[in-house]
Amino acid sequence: MLDAILIFLMGLALIGLTGITFSFLVSSFREKEDRATLFGGIQFVFFFGSLVLFTLSYANGFLETAPGRMLLIVLSAFTAAGTWLLFNKNGENAKALAGTAGLIVGEVERFDERETVFARDNLQIGTDAYKEMYGEHPEWEERDTRRRAMGGVVGEMGAIDKPKGNANFSAAIASMLMPEYLCAPHIIRPMNFRGDTIDINPEEATLRVKGFARKLGADLVGVARINPLWTYSHRGMDGSQQGEEWGQALEVSHGYVIVLATEMAFDLVQTSPHTSGTIETARNYAEGAGISIRLAQFIANLGYSATAEHLRHYQSLLVPMAVDAGLGEVGRHGYLITKELGPRLRLAGVTTDLPLVPDKPVDIGVDDFCVRCEKCSDCCPSRSIPSGAPEAVNGTLRWKLNPETCHDYWAKVGTDCNICMRVCPFSHDRSLPHKVITEAVTRNKNARRLFLYMDDLFYGRKPKAKSAPGWASYAS
Repeated sequence: MLDAILIFLMGLALIGLTGITFSFLVSSFREKEDRATLFGGIQFVFFFGSLVLFTLSYANGFLETAPGRMLLIVLSAFTAAGTWLLFNKNGENAKALAGTAGLIVGEVERFDERETVFARDNLQIGTDAYKEMYGEHPEWEERDTRRRAMGGVVGEMGAIDKPKGNANFSAAIASMLMPEYLCAPHIIRPMNFRGDTIDINPEEATLRVKGFARKLGADLVGVARINPLWTYSHRGMDGSQQGEEWGQALEVSHGYVIVLATEMAFDLVQTSPHTSGTIETARNYAEGAGISIRLAQFIANLGYSATAEHLRHYQSLLVPMAVDAGLGEVGRHGYLITKELGPRLRLAGVTTDLPLVPDKPVDIGVDDFCVRCEKCSDCCPSRSIPSGAPEAVNGTLRWKLNPETCHDYWAKVGTDCNICMRVCPFSHDRSLPHKVITEAVTRNKNARRLFLYMDDLFYGRKPKAKSAPGWASYAS
């Protein structure tokens, strides 16, 4: 009986490994990953050959002999031990399970939107706002002036791909216009078209809000109580369309935030820093704007206050709020990393006074993974992503991206770059083998060590950008 059980389990394991390695081979070929295809082929041949050999050994009765039984026991023990070593949940990170509160190590000052690169780029030379900003921060004026001379944060749009990039940037701008259309005061802070308030408990409200958000197109949805530390202290972008002024003090009176994530398509992200990748960035921001304003309107129709958070109207820092909403953890590159999508996503949100049930923060091993990986840091052309362990910055323990050198590179290539997103091992297409690997990596520190090594082996330490689909081609 024991022999039969072991034979069945070992056969099942080999069939599973053969299927997974074949799936990896196919997905690597589709992803145009030559190295991964080669190694995937070697893996498949090994496990397929092992399955054939196992089948023949069973058919000729070898597994019923004393040497065969011993081999079967050894292989079964090795397989069980390997599975336990790679998939057993270990190394729980208490800081991650506490959300952003687990990262606070000192006094935190709220972020001022006026100081962001994007806000400074919009300043008109000679205005009172311009004089005030550079009077307080003269260290930025020379660099910002040089960047403006190149065309602003994104420089000469699509410069890296001229002349083919012109068509791609035309597509990106078409999507970018959507958030512009959806940022008027009555859209981002909608009125109640019903006129009454619907009696609804937090559990049902949460169920309905999340369900509607997903139906609208959100791939991930989470709820958190708002921590005022993650809201902007002052308006820095031109808020005239929203009835706000540069420098206006901001206060979010709502108690809850609904954070929405939309997936960025793998095939376009893999072309970054080229213009085809910018198309996908813009499309996602447009998706987030459309979802957030409709979700805010839904909540308003229930009789509660709601404000949409999207590209043209941020009151909040959505990455830390997404951490508190249980969507994922912050990676070395500053992006949110989720188990489902990695960092290939963009965020939008809705703040509200509708009572909801908050989600709990998650531990998916990102902190441990990023400490070991450093691939985004090594691949960053502007050296804007730090190496080493996270450090205390404004009272929080994290990796601090250098926004100045990062956006200098944006201005040089004329796109939003996204190289760090592209090379992140969490960014792989969610085919079956990558889902299995992600499951292991998010649970187990041994798996992180193994698959980090394998990622470098299969894809290279500095993966190259891929070609785009014909409709978004950037090659001359």
